Amino acid sequence: MWCLEFLLPVLLVIKGAWAQWNVWMPRDISTMTNSCVVIPCTFMYPSGVRPYGGTHGIWYFGSPYPQFYPPVVYKSRTNIIHESYKGRTKLLGDLHQRNCTLQINNIGMEHSGRYYFRADLGGSNVFTYPDFSEVKVLDQPLINTPEEIMSNQDLEVTCYVPDNCPDMTPEISWFNTELLPSPKFSTDYLEESNTAIMVASVSFTASHVHNGKMLGCRARYPNTTLVYERIVALDIKYGPRLVQVNLSTEVMEGSTVLLYCLVDSNPPSTITWIKEGLDLQEEISLNSSLVMEDIQADGEGVYTCMADNGYGSMNRSLYLAVKYPPREPLVNSSLTVQEGSSLSLHCSTVGNPVPTLTWIKDGNLVGTIIADSYSVLEISDITYEGDGEYRCLAENEYGRASGVINITVEFAPVFLMESKCTMVREGIQCVCVASGNPEPNIEFHLPNLNLTINETESKFNYYAHVDGYVTTSMIKLKELPASGLNVLCSMSNLYGTETVRLELQQEKKYILAVIIGTIGGVAVIGLIIAAVRYISRNNQKENANPSQDLSMKLESPALVYGDVKKEKQSLRKKVLKTELLGTKFNSILEEPSTDEDSDYQNIRSVPDGEKQDVQYASLEFSRCQPKDVSTHMDDTSEYTEIKSK
Repeated sequence: MWCLEFLLPVLLVIKGAWAQWNVWMPRDISTMTNSCVVIPCTFMYPSGVRPYGGTHGIWYFGSPYPQFYPPVVYKSRTNIIHESYKGRTKLLGDLHQRNCTLQINNIGMEHSGRYYFRADLGGSNVFTYPDFSEVKVLDQPLINTPEEIMSNQDLEVTCYVPDNCPDMTPEISWFNTELLPSPKFSTDYLEESNTAIMVASVSFTASHVHNGKMLGCRARYPNTTLVYERIVALDIKYGPRLVQVNLSTEVMEGSTVLLYCLVDSNPPSTITWIKEGLDLQEEISLNSSLVMEDIQADGEGVYTCMADNGYGSMNRSLYLAVKYPPREPLVNSSLTVQEGSSLSLHCSTVGNPVPTLTWIKDGNLVGTIIADSYSVLEISDITYEGDGEYRCLAENEYGRASGVINITVEFAPVFLMESKCTMVREGIQCVCVASGNPEPNIEFHLPNLNLTINETESKFNYYAHVDGYVTTSMIKLKELPASGLNVLCSMSNLYGTETVRLELQQEKKYILAVIIGTIGGVAVIGLIIAAVRYISRNNQKENANPSQDLSMKLESPALVYGDVKKEKQSLRKKVLKTELLGTKFNSILEEPSTDEDSDYQNIRSVPDGEKQDVQYASLEFSRCQPKDVSTHMDDTSEYTEIKSK
């Protein structure tokens, strides 16, 4: 707050002869530039002093000591004054009446400063008064506002214009008051110690909307061109009234995130970013930005911008969602359980958005697909078929992950239908196939002979093979027992024992092979007879017409033939392989056969000397059946074709 202060003349008391030299003048006085100012002045001197040659006076500017040659403002004896004051000053008072009042016209900014008066009463009675009047030359009115203006409080703004020029009186008005709520205007006139000021006030209820608004005071002197203005910006203090942040948003994991906070307050607030009670960043400002690079899933949450400036506080929050693919699910450890047990498989993961959880076994869906971070697959009364790999698949729109549980089911032996006894050329072959975990131990029992056959009985050609949970055992009996075939298969492991009687089955494929072999032998003999007839007829044609024979040779393809005995052996092996198709023992049955115990008669190879006379022979067996065998011979054809359909 600026105000004019006026000091009463100070009586200077000096001991001795100077005890009554004193002067009265305003300590501070102001005026507007290019106007005028009157400095009221009254001086006194000791009563014993008699002016000699009259009473004179001098006004100095800036210093009371003549020896420093300060500028002379006014001098009553002569007109020798400083150049800057020529034509501007005149003495309004009567020095003989001890009135030293001075008027300065057309005053400028350069004339601001201290003014001292010196009394000259003649002879040695000369005295420069140490008191001064300080003149302030203004180029704008003075506007006074309270040091602190609070929002929603009544405010009075005052404009001061000095009125110390008797020739001109100012008029004061306000401008930029259109937005003020119901303003009230008032004027006043203050005068003290021969100095005066004009006062104009405007009052209204301040609010945050007036903060920073420009309010102006204008002073003009009628009948002149002198106009003075002063504009001030209102400084209205208020707590945070508005806090703006990002809208709640979604970002991808690994991206860079920028959160901003804008605050409306005066003065600026201390802005603090908070997440889950933890201060992340703090600064004094009207806006703040929080930058997070390579954000991870734990960056998701509620972010709060807190603003506080001592006049109030406010906060605003937002939710930041971080999107990411499912993490690798947490599942049970691999389990080994007994058949018939009940178990629960657990799967938990996290992902955003919430992933779907799917249980898959051997590529097939098991359980229910759910959208959750946790899933339980209940398996009651598990069977051996429940053995295998269970996969919990978690997926959302950003990716997938899975966890695997291996379930091992232990179960008692299970008899498989591949178990049987069959007649083979070498005798009787018995095969017992069982599934179990742990792998079952298989033994053969012949009750009629009171005999048990296992892997220790090598004379029965006992053979066992394990493939996963399937155990296959086989024995061979060279002849049928006199009491009849009675073979029991006993399968046992930790969880149980099962005994099954093996039925004797006639191997149809073996009989079929014998029939085919017989038909094949007949067909081959027929082929040889046809070939001999053809060669004989062909020789006759060659003797009759050699050129015709050449053309026939060109039209007939070359003969492809082989060792019939070797073909027969190969066919037999294939038939015997077929007997145990689906088992693991094909290699056992491929035993070399001799001519002595063969079921078939060998057909000799055609001698080399006779091969050159055979031009073509074809033997085809397609779905051979004995009743469908047919032989077609044509005396006119050049070759014979034997087919079995």
